[in-house]
Amino acid sequence: MKKISVFTLMLAVTAVFGQKVSDYKYISIPKTFKDFEKDSYDLEASLAKALKSKGYTVIQEGKDAWPAEIGQNSCSIAKANVINSSSFLKNKTVLEFKDCNDKVVFSSKGASSIKEYKEGYQDALKQSLISLPASNPIAIVETVKATPVTTEPVTKNDVSSSSPVSENKSGKYSNGKLNLQKIQVDANQFILADSGSSIPFAVFKTSSKKDVFRVKLSDGSYTIGYFENGNIVIDVPQGENGYTKEIFSTSK
Repeated sequence: MKKISVFTLMLAVTAVFGQKVSDYKYISIPKTFKDFEKDSYDLEASLAKALKSKGYTVIQEGKDAWPAEIGQNSCSIAKANVINSSSFLKNKTVLEFKDCNDKVVFSSKGASSIKEYKEGYQDALKQSLISLPASNPIAIVETVKATPVTTEPVTKNDVSSSSPVSENKSGKYSNGKLNLQKIQVDANQFILADSGSSIPFAVFKTSSKKDVFRVKLSDGSYTIGYFENGNIVIDVPQGENGYTKEIFSTSK
C-alpha cells in the first residue's frame, strides 16, 4: 500500500499555489521603518490602524511578544515595510510584505503631490493601501522546522475506541478517472491529492456555510465544493460554458 507524505502535500499547498498577503492573519510591523528612522511621520501607527480595519492582527513588538499560536512557526506571520521612493516633486512610498523566506508576497506603490513631508507620506501610504486585500487566513506551513510525517488510509484495526479520527477525516475518493486521497490538514482545511503526485488536485477551505467549501484547483482556478450523500462534489469551471458537477465517491 502506497504511503502519502503529509509533509510533502502540505508544502505543495504552500509552494505550488503560493502565498498571498491575504492568506496571513498576523502582520509584523517594526517600531520604525528603516527608511524613516530619522522621522517616522507616524507611518507605523497609520499602517497598523489600516491593517486592523482589514482584519489583520498586528504585532508591533519583537518576537518575545509573539502570541503562542505563532511563537513556534515564524512562517505564519508576514513582515511589513514601508519604503521611501520619493522623487524631487512627489512624496512616494512602496508598501511591501514579505514571508518567512524573505519573498515579497505583496507590493504596492503610493504617491502624493502634497509637499509637506508628514501629510505627503501619509497620503502616499493611504494610496498604496487601496489595493491591499482583507485578511482571509489559511494554514501556512513552517518549511524549515517541520518534520516529515507519513500516513496511510486508516483501517478499523488501526484505530482504538478512544481515537479522535473519524471516517470523514480521511479516505479514498474517485470519479472513475481519478483516484484521490483526502488529507485533513487542520480543522478548516483539507486536500484531495493523487497518491502518485506531490501536487494537490484541490485545496478545500471552510466557508460560512456548513459542508460548503471554497476550493482552489491545481490549475489555479477557484470554485466551490461540498459534501453530498457522503460524496465530495466540485463545481469545475468550464470557461464561458459555466460549470460541470464532478462527483468523487468514496472508494475502497
